[in-house]
Amino acid sequence: MSILTIILNIFLPPLSVAMNKGLGKDFIINVILTLFGGIPGMIHAFYVTSK
Repeated sequence: MSILTIILNIFLPPLSVAMNKGLGKDFIINVILTLFGGIPGMIHAFYVTSK
């Protein structure tokens, strides 16, 4: 995982997921989680980008 990915996971989780996985179901899930609160979106972004 690069430093850019880590920074994006913290500040812009949906963008990070979109860069790594595209605009599919992972992106939609991350947007919803980010809207519920920043922390769930960050956790999901780290999980998705670490695969």
